[in-house]
Amino acid sequence: MNRDPENKHILIVDDSITQAEQLRYFLEQAGYKVDTEIDALKAFKFLEKQSPSIIISDVLMPLMDGFEFCSKIKQDKNLNHIPVMLLTALSEPQDIIKGLESGADNFIIKPYQEDYILSQIEYMLANAKIRLLSKGSSSQIPDMGIEIYFAGKKHYIMSSQLQILDILFSTFEVYVRKNKELMEMNRELAKKNDRIKALQGLIPICANCKKIRDDDGYWQQVDYFLELHSEADINYSICPECSRTIRLNENSIKNNKKSE
Repeated sequence: MNRDPENKHILIVDDSITQAEQLRYFLEQAGYKVDTEIDALKAFKFLEKQSPSIIISDVLMPLMDGFEFCSKIKQDKNLNHIPVMLLTALSEPQDIIKGLESGADNFIIKPYQEDYILSQIEYMLANAKIRLLSKGSSSQIPDMGIEIYFAGKKHYIMSSQLQILDILFSTFEVYVRKNKELMEMNRELAKKNDRIKALQGLIPICANCKKIRDDDGYWQQVDYFLELHSEADINYSICPECSRTIRLNENSIKNNKKSE
Protein backbone atom coordinates (compact mmCIF):
# COMPACT_ATOMS: atom_id res chain seq x y z
CA MET A 1 0.00 0.00 0.00
CA ASN A 2 1.15 3.53 -0.80
CA ARG A 3 1.84 5.40 2.45
CA ASP A 4 2.96 8.63 0.83
CA PRO A 5 0.95 11.45 2.46
CA GLU A 6 1.48 13.54 -0.67
CA ASN A 7 -0.47 11.23 -2.99
CA LYS A 8 -3.51 13.51 -2.45
CA HIS A 9 -5.97 10.64 -2.45
CA ILE A 10 -9.04 11.09 -0.22
CA LEU A 11 -11.70 8.56 0.77
CA ILE A 12 -15.08 10.03 1.77
CA VAL A 13 -17.39 7.82 3.85
CA ASP A 14 -20.91 9.23 4.08
CA ASP A 15 -24.33 7.62 3.79
CA SER A 16 -25.69 10.85 2.26
CA ILE A 17 -24.89 10.54 -1.44
CA THR A 18 -25.73 14.21 -2.04
CA GLN A 19 -23.35 15.48 0.66
CA ALA A 20 -20.62 13.06 -0.42
CA GLU A 21 -20.85 14.18 -4.05
CA GLN A 22 -20.79 17.87 -3.08
CA LEU A 23 -17.66 17.27 -1.03
CA ARG A 24 -16.13 15.16 -3.80
CA TYR A 25 -16.77 17.88 -6.39
CA PHE A 26 -14.95 20.74 -4.68
CA LEU A 27 -12.10 18.48 -3.52
CA GLU A 28 -11.56 17.31 -7.08
CA GLN A 29 -11.65 20.95 -8.18
CA ALA A 30 -8.85 21.52 -5.66
CA GLY A 31 -6.75 18.80 -7.31
CA TYR A 32 -7.45 15.77 -5.09
CA LYS A 33 -8.28 12.26 -6.25
CA VAL A 34 -11.49 11.29 -4.43
CA ASP A 35 -13.37 8.04 -3.83
CA THR A 36 -16.62 7.65 -1.89
CA GLU A 37 -18.29 4.84 0.06
CA ILE A 38 -21.76 4.95 1.65
CA ASP A 39 -20.92 3.11 4.90
CA ALA A 40 -18.02 1.89 7.03
CA LEU A 41 -18.28 -1.76 5.95
CA LYS A 42 -17.89 -0.88 2.28
CA ALA A 43 -15.07 1.49 3.24
CA PHE A 44 -13.12 -1.36 4.89
CA LYS A 45 -13.43 -3.43 1.70
CA PHE A 46 -12.08 -0.45 -0.21
CA LEU A 47 -9.18 -0.12 2.25
CA GLU A 48 -8.18 -3.75 1.68
CA LYS A 49 -7.02 -2.72 -1.80
CA GLN A 50 -6.15 0.98 -1.51
CA SER A 51 -4.57 3.28 1.05
CA PRO A 52 -5.75 6.88 0.71
CA SER A 53 -3.79 9.74 2.20
CA ILE A 54 -6.81 10.90 4.27
CA ILE A 55 -10.18 9.46 5.27
CA ILE A 56 -13.08 11.89 5.74
CA SER A 57 -15.97 10.22 7.55
CA ASP A 58 -19.40 11.37 8.61
CA VAL A 59 -20.25 10.54 12.23
CA LEU A 60 -23.94 9.64 11.95
CA MET A 61 -24.08 6.57 9.69
CA PRO A 62 -26.01 3.27 9.74
CA LEU A 63 -24.37 -0.08 10.60
CA MET A 64 -21.33 1.60 12.17
CA ASP A 65 -20.97 5.26 13.18
CA GLY A 66 -17.94 7.39 12.43
CA PHE A 67 -16.49 7.09 15.95
CA GLU A 68 -16.43 3.28 15.83
CA PHE A 69 -15.19 3.32 12.24
CA CYS A 70 -12.30 5.60 13.19
CA SER A 71 -11.49 3.50 16.27
CA LYS A 72 -11.23 0.30 14.18
CA ILE A 73 -8.95 2.06 11.70
CA LYS A 74 -6.63 3.19 14.48
CA GLN A 75 -6.53 -0.35 15.91
CA ASP A 76 -5.49 -1.84 12.56
CA LYS A 77 -1.70 -1.82 12.12
CA ASN A 78 -2.14 -1.69 8.33
CA LEU A 79 -4.44 1.34 8.45
CA ASN A 80 -3.58 3.35 11.57
CA HIS A 81 -1.14 5.55 9.66
CA ILE A 82 -4.06 7.13 7.72
CA PRO A 83 -5.31 10.41 9.24
CA VAL A 84 -9.07 10.47 9.87
CA MET A 85 -11.22 13.58 9.74
CA LEU A 86 -14.68 13.31 11.33
CA LEU A 87 -17.55 15.42 10.00
CA THR A 88 -20.52 15.93 12.28
CA ALA A 89 -23.49 18.17 12.92
CA LEU A 90 -23.15 17.32 16.61
CA SER A 91 -21.64 19.97 18.86
CA GLU A 92 -21.81 18.66 22.42
CA PRO A 93 -18.57 18.45 24.47
CA GLN A 94 -19.11 14.68 24.79
CA ASP A 95 -18.68 14.41 21.02
CA ILE A 96 -15.18 15.85 21.33
CA ILE A 97 -14.35 13.23 23.95
CA LYS A 98 -15.68 10.48 21.67
CA GLY A 99 -13.49 11.86 18.89
CA LEU A 100 -10.45 11.68 21.18
CA GLU A 101 -11.36 8.15 22.29
CA SER A 102 -11.67 7.01 18.69
CA GLY A 103 -8.22 8.38 17.82
CA ALA A 104 -9.48 10.87 15.26
CA ASP A 105 -7.01 13.39 13.85
CA ASN A 106 -9.42 16.19 13.01
CA PHE A 107 -12.95 17.25 13.89
CA ILE A 108 -15.15 19.40 11.62
CA ILE A 109 -18.61 20.61 12.63
CA LYS A 110 -21.17 20.94 9.83
CA PRO A 111 -22.05 23.13 8.09
CA TYR A 112 -18.48 23.92 7.12
CA GLN A 113 -16.87 26.35 4.70
CA GLU A 114 -14.96 24.90 1.77
CA ASP A 115 -11.85 27.00 2.31
CA TYR A 116 -11.69 25.87 5.93
CA ILE A 117 -11.93 22.14 5.23
CA LEU A 118 -9.29 22.50 2.50
CA SER A 119 -6.93 24.22 4.95
CA GLN A 120 -7.47 21.39 7.44
CA ILE A 121 -6.72 18.74 4.80
CA GLU A 122 -3.47 20.51 3.93
CA TYR A 123 -2.61 20.67 7.64
CA MET A 124 -3.29 16.95 8.07
CA LEU A 125 -1.16 16.05 5.04
CA ALA A 126 1.72 18.14 6.37
CA ASN A 127 1.48 16.46 9.79
CA ALA A 128 1.28 13.01 8.20
CA LYS A 129 4.49 13.72 6.30
CA ILE A 130 6.27 14.84 9.50
CA ARG A 131 5.17 11.69 11.33
CA LEU A 132 6.26 9.49 8.44
CA LEU A 133 9.72 11.08 8.40
CA SER A 134 10.07 10.71 12.17
CA LYS A 135 8.85 7.12 12.28
CA GLY A 136 11.37 4.77 13.86
CA SER A 137 13.59 7.60 15.07
CA SER A 138 14.20 8.64 18.65
CA SER A 139 12.34 11.87 17.99
CA GLN A 140 9.06 10.05 17.48
CA ILE A 141 6.52 10.89 20.17
CA PRO A 142 5.22 7.65 21.74
CA ASP A 143 1.59 6.77 22.26
CA MET A 144 0.13 7.60 25.61
CA GLY A 145 -2.90 6.46 27.53
CA ILE A 146 -4.79 8.78 29.83
CA GLU A 147 -7.88 8.26 31.93
CA ILE A 148 -10.21 11.20 32.43
CA TYR A 149 -13.56 11.84 34.07
CA PHE A 150 -15.99 14.02 32.14
CA ALA A 151 -19.74 14.61 32.65
CA GLY A 152 -19.84 11.91 35.31
CA LYS A 153 -18.26 9.24 33.10
CA LYS A 154 -14.80 7.73 32.88
CA HIS A 155 -13.03 7.86 29.52
CA TYR A 156 -9.78 6.20 28.48
CA ILE A 157 -7.93 7.87 25.62
CA MET A 158 -5.19 5.97 23.83
CA SER A 159 -3.71 8.34 21.25
CA SER A 160 -0.41 9.92 20.43
CA GLN A 161 0.27 13.34 21.88
CA LEU A 162 0.19 14.81 18.38
CA GLN A 163 -3.23 13.29 17.69
CA ILE A 164 -4.62 14.71 20.91
CA LEU A 165 -3.18 18.14 20.15
CA ASP A 166 -4.41 18.02 16.54
CA ILE A 167 -8.03 17.26 17.38
CA LEU A 168 -8.10 19.74 20.28
CA PHE A 169 -6.63 22.49 18.11
CA SER A 170 -8.98 21.69 15.21
CA THR A 171 -11.96 21.74 17.58
CA PHE A 172 -10.81 25.01 19.13
CA GLU A 173 -10.43 26.56 15.67
CA VAL A 174 -13.95 25.44 14.72
CA TYR A 175 -15.42 27.15 17.77
CA VAL A 176 -13.40 30.30 17.13
CA ARG A 177 -14.80 30.43 13.59
CA LYS A 178 -18.34 29.74 14.86
CA ASN A 179 -17.95 32.52 17.42
CA LYS A 180 -16.87 34.95 14.70
CA GLU A 181 -19.89 33.95 12.60
CA LEU A 182 -22.15 34.49 15.62
CA MET A 183 -20.65 37.92 16.26
CA GLU A 184 -21.22 38.87 12.62
CA MET A 185 -24.83 37.67 12.85
CA ASN A 186 -25.29 39.77 15.99
CA ARG A 187 -23.91 42.83 14.20
CA GLU A 188 -26.31 42.29 11.29
CA LEU A 189 -29.18 41.82 13.75
CA ALA A 190 -28.22 45.05 15.51
CA LYS A 191 -28.30 46.89 12.16
CA LYS A 192 -31.75 45.50 11.42
CA ASN A 193 -32.95 46.51 14.87
CA ASP A 194 -31.69 50.03 14.26
CA ARG A 195 -33.69 50.15 11.03
CA ILE A 196 -36.81 48.92 12.80
CA LYS A 197 -36.32 51.43 15.63
CA ALA A 198 -36.30 54.21 13.03
CA LEU A 199 -40.04 53.56 12.60
CA GLN A 200 -40.68 54.22 16.28
CA GLY A 201 -39.72 57.88 16.23
CA LEU A 202 -41.51 60.96 14.82
CA ILE A 203 -42.33 60.28 11.15
CA PRO A 204 -43.40 63.31 9.04
CA ILE A 205 -46.34 62.37 6.75
CA CYS A 206 -47.93 64.65 4.17
CA ALA A 207 -51.57 65.31 5.15
CA ASN A 208 -52.60 65.39 1.49
CA CYS A 209 -50.65 62.73 -0.48
CA LYS A 210 -49.59 60.67 2.59
CA LYS A 211 -45.93 60.51 1.51
CA ILE A 212 -43.30 60.14 4.22
CA ARG A 213 -40.25 62.38 4.57
CA ASP A 214 -37.02 60.47 5.26
CA ASP A 215 -33.98 61.65 7.25
CA ASP A 216 -32.46 63.22 4.13
CA GLY A 217 -35.55 65.33 3.46
CA TYR A 218 -36.88 63.30 0.52
CA TRP A 219 -40.59 62.48 0.31
CA GLN A 220 -41.28 58.83 -0.43
CA GLN A 221 -44.29 56.62 -0.95
CA VAL A 222 -45.28 54.75 2.21
CA ASP A 223 -44.65 51.28 0.72
CA TYR A 224 -41.17 52.24 -0.49
CA PHE A 225 -40.31 53.76 2.89
CA LEU A 226 -41.40 50.57 4.71
CA GLU A 227 -39.32 48.38 2.39
CA LEU A 228 -36.23 50.47 3.18
CA HIS A 229 -36.72 50.70 6.94
CA SER A 230 -38.17 47.35 7.91
CA GLU A 231 -38.11 43.65 7.06
CA ALA A 232 -41.81 43.68 6.18
CA ASP A 233 -43.04 42.26 2.86
CA ILE A 234 -45.58 44.53 1.20
CA ASN A 235 -48.84 42.85 0.17
CA TYR A 236 -51.08 45.13 -1.89
CA SER A 237 -54.86 44.88 -1.41
CA ILE A 238 -57.98 47.07 -1.31
CA CYS A 239 -59.57 48.02 2.01
CA PRO A 240 -63.41 47.89 2.32
CA GLU A 241 -63.83 51.68 2.38
CA CYS A 242 -61.72 52.17 -0.75
CA SER A 243 -63.56 49.31 -2.41
CA ARG A 244 -66.92 51.03 -1.78
CA THR A 245 -65.53 54.35 -3.03
CA ILE A 246 -64.27 52.73 -6.23
CA ARG A 247 -67.64 51.10 -6.86
CA LEU A 248 -69.47 54.39 -6.25
CA ASN A 249 -67.14 56.17 -8.66
CA GLU A 250 -67.64 53.48 -11.28
CA ASN A 251 -71.43 53.67 -10.91
CA SER A 252 -71.29 57.44 -11.10
CA ILE A 253 -69.30 57.27 -14.35
CA LYS A 254 -71.77 54.77 -15.82
CA ASN A 255 -74.77 56.94 -14.87
CA ASN A 256 -73.14 60.00 -16.40
CA LYS A 257 -72.57 58.14 -19.64
CA LYS A 258 -76.19 57.00 -19.74
CA SER A 259 -77.45 60.52 -19.16
CA GLU A 260 -75.36 61.77 -22.05
